Amino acid sequence: MAVTLLGICGSLRKASLNRALLRVVGEQLPAGTHFHIYEGLELLPIFNSDHADPAPVVALKAAIAAADGVIIGVPEYNYSIPGGLKNALDWVSRPPATSPIRGKPVAICGAASGMSGTIRAQTHLRQMLVYSDCPTLNQPEVCIPRAHERFDADGKLTDESTRALLQRFGAAVVAFVDKHRTT
Repeated sequence: MAVTLLGICGSLRKASLNRALLRVVGEQLPAGTHFHIYEGLELLPIFNSDHADPAPVVALKAAIAAADGVIIGVPEYNYSIPGGLKNALDWVSRPPATSPIRGKPVAICGAASGMSGTIRAQTHLRQMLVYSDCPTLNQPEVCIPRAHERFDADGKLTDESTRALLQRFGAAVVAFVDKHRTT
């Protein structure tokens, strides 16, 4: 049975390196894998449990529920994840008993201009996903440093060693999600 994956970019920038990274991950997935990148994180209001889920939250929850697994492209802001991504996790993790991300397999990748390649942000994201009991893929790690040297101005990957890593990552993600599939 084919695996369906949802990509979520933690950056709100349309020209983000992490959005470009997710696009390339999607291109490197094994044949027959269904993948799309969620668009609309910027539409989510700040989380407030006093309010019912607004339409953008309902859409995100539905996209996660329809996927067998999630791939999050996470940038690193101030040694952690961006506020918009944290806000999205706050919305989709509640209520816990009916959360569409609860127990959903998640793979994490990240690209940064600096040398850390999002190591700290990925560590924080893994910690946050514990709340929703999400199994997370540990290897291969995709922490792309100096990403601006690996992608051209149009967001096209130009580095073949990174492409090879993303092919291994894509195969590992599909096997991991298939192993943890709940449907």
